[in-house]
Amino acid sequence: MATTETSPATAAKSTSSQGSLEIRDTRTGKSYNVPVATEGVEGDTFVKAMELRPIKQSDDEFGLLSYDPAFMNTASCKSAITFIDGDKGILRYRGYPIEQLAEGATFLEVAWLLRKGELPSAPEYKQFVHDVTYHTYVHKNIERFLEGFRYDAHPMSMLLSSVGALSSFYPQAHRISDPEQRNIEIIRLIAKVPTIAAFILRHMRGLPFVYPDNDLSYTENFLSMCFRMTEPRYKASETFKRALDILFILHADHEQNASTSAVRAIGSTQVDPYSAIAGGIAALFGPLHGGANEQVLVMLNQIGTKSKVNQFVDDVKSGKGKLMGFGHRVYKNYDPRARIVKKLADQVLAETGSDEDLEIAMELEKIALSDEYFVKRKLYPNVDFYTGLIYRAMGFPTEYFTVLFAIARTAGWLSQWEEMLLDKDQKIARPRQIYIGPGERKYNSKLNGK
Repeated sequence: MATTETSPATAAKSTSSQGSLEIRDTRTGKSYNVPVATEGVEGDTFVKAMELRPIKQSDDEFGLLSYDPAFMNTASCKSAITFIDGDKGILRYRGYPIEQLAEGATFLEVAWLLRKGELPSAPEYKQFVHDVTYHTYVHKNIERFLEGFRYDAHPMSMLLSSVGALSSFYPQAHRISDPEQRNIEIIRLIAKVPTIAAFILRHMRGLPFVYPDNDLSYTENFLSMCFRMTEPRYKASETFKRALDILFILHADHEQNASTSAVRAIGSTQVDPYSAIAGGIAALFGPLHGGANEQVLVMLNQIGTKSKVNQFVDDVKSGKGKLMGFGHRVYKNYDPRARIVKKLADQVLAETGSDEDLEIAMELEKIALSDEYFVKRKLYPNVDFYTGLIYRAMGFPTEYFTVLFAIARTAGWLSQWEEMLLDKDQKIARPRQIYIGPGERKYNSKLNGK
């Protein structure tokens, strides 16, 4: 990468040798010593994949490859941003437990932390809030761009298109090696994505756009742009404001998930950040990623009533149904975010009133956590299980939930993108493949009828 800056990742423990693996190739009888390294506060051990390249049967071979679909056991980068211990149910941003940040931090404070590596001082935070607030407005042409979509277009389609379109408004954003230019584009994205997201919700409902109110906080301003009607100034519920701040904090980053990996891979081409973030939004669109909380509400609606939970659980155990919102690719323990969200759901729904789906969810959680079938498989509730209930109680439509996820994750994506740019080990992403197609063939057209 064309940069000489130092990433915050340099604060992590340096790589040290931990001996080597002796690999004996039974095909040739040769033995190889592959260095084993350790790095990071938890002492992760690894071998570099390129150390396998010399293992071959003949000089004209390419060399030994590792085959790892979906990166189940492959580290694609070194990162100092987010730490997860799935077995212990631990999530930390820059070393800070997610529980402590959710309890006392604001989302913008966390956004600064993710990027900078340290919590902001009072003057730094004040300036950051000012800068973000200053850039909340979007060009009028973005409004016309959004008006070109059908009212029933999926909001994630509109979001990824609009964020990608921002690159045409800021052509200077391609100067990613310029720290000042990079900084302003990061601030613009954190500021403008909520505005675009709110405009999308208004467009879906056939309502006029509400412009940012720069006297409001980050989350209250977003709620104002979404829900303000005829009142001179929008006044959000204190419970809603804090709930949204906490949910944004919980969703801000989550290590090398599918969308973050997409942002890093796209960013490795040295494209502008708007294009890279649009790629992350596209990845988040998938029901196996950002759309999971939407699927939880679909499941609860299918169950229908609390009395039918036991039958649904039996159907899941017999392979006739799918339990959404339980289990996680990383966590083999209770998702730490889920504990926070469950408490948050109680607070929000205490203000909005009882919700039958919440009663179904609580009964489902109670049964699943006590049933040996689910306990044995470590299917604990994840963050998606209660998130959808909260968003719906706040007035957001089900198909819009993933947009809310994307607003928060933008801060994490940008931090990961910048860290990738400043990592001297990173190059343009180019995975290897195992070719399984036909060998060389002679072309013989089948169009002549013979």
